[in-house]
Amino acid sequence: MKIIVDENMPYAYELFSRTGKVLSVPGRELSKIELKDTIGLMVRSITNVNAKLLDNTSIKFVGTATSGTEHIDYHVLKKKGISFSSAPGCNSIAVVEYIFSVLFFLAERDGFDLRNRIVGIIGAGNIGNCLNKRLKVLGVETLICDPPRKNRGDKEIFYSLDELVAKADILTFHTPLFIDGLYKSWHLVDINLLNSLKKNTILINTCRGSVVDNKALLQILTMRKDISVILDVWEEEPNISLELLNKIDIATPHIAGYTLEGKTRGTIQIFESWCNFIDKPQQIILENLLPKPEFSTITLHGNIDQYKLKRLIHLIYDVRRDDTLLRKLTAIDHIDFDLLRAQYQERREWSSLQVICDNTETVTILNKLGFNATLQ
Repeated sequence: MKIIVDENMPYAYELFSRTGKVLSVPGRELSKIELKDTIGLMVRSITNVNAKLLDNTSIKFVGTATSGTEHIDYHVLKKKGISFSSAPGCNSIAVVEYIFSVLFFLAERDGFDLRNRIVGIIGAGNIGNCLNKRLKVLGVETLICDPPRKNRGDKEIFYSLDELVAKADILTFHTPLFIDGLYKSWHLVDINLLNSLKKNTILINTCRGSVVDNKALLQILTMRKDISVILDVWEEEPNISLELLNKIDIATPHIAGYTLEGKTRGTIQIFESWCNFIDKPQQIILENLLPKPEFSTITLHGNIDQYKLKRLIHLIYDVRRDDTLLRKLTAIDHIDFDLLRAQYQERREWSSLQVICDNTETVTILNKLGFNATLQ
């Protein structure tokens, strides 16, 4: 039984080899020739799974080790009778910790207390909900915009996007990409919205590049210097705009969800679905696959405050590392976007670090935030 897996899926070869012959391939360059005699196809977001790829193949199962599925043509899969599995929520923690790294960097650079800022969260799915909960632990006021959830009657207070633009100091986007329809999100951030932003607004996009009109954003940034912009996702990936990159505050190559834990969760989720599909169920425990982290234990004394939390967060992951790597390549007018992702330095989640504390309140706060904190 032949199975193809994206070469950037950690532990995919080891796991799927238990059930058949595995071939690891670059996801963006996948060809029909490689699909010959293949039963299972395991991809990430850079592989468009459509009729062009699947016609005249023997594929019976497609899995994507991602929470987003915009690269998958469901209609084609259904028409061909191909089973499908995704990995919803696998990278939620990773993306949220990326955003915290960004916010604490900006808070220190610009000299503000995060509790004095209102955060508008557009899209309250797995990632948006996780972010909302962690911000509330710190006492940060949040506003939620999620029209699909509001329309189905979910019992939360929802605001319109216009209300968020008018009230929030920070806007962070976590929506699927819908090209049209009632919940269209393509170019949701357009020239009109950008013109309406409050002074000193922070704009963060970690969902899909086309949610933000990159050309309109570039136009606005040539006129307004007060807006802080963080982009992890871009239009036209991997051929991103160097001009735009050089005008924003933090630029990274679509790696917000790239913790080792997050990527491995994605692999495990579709592997277990694949095993159910072939009627050989297996259950994989995440911790049994992962290596020991570079830093495993630290002692923290006294109450936790913004300064201490910022240092703790950046000990595990400082977003400026990835921003610097991306910008270095602009010096030679060339960005190998996919290479940066393929050779991404191992990054761990907060839970990988045991924090030993001598303050009960600090332990409570850190554990609610997702750290592994214990009382000394």
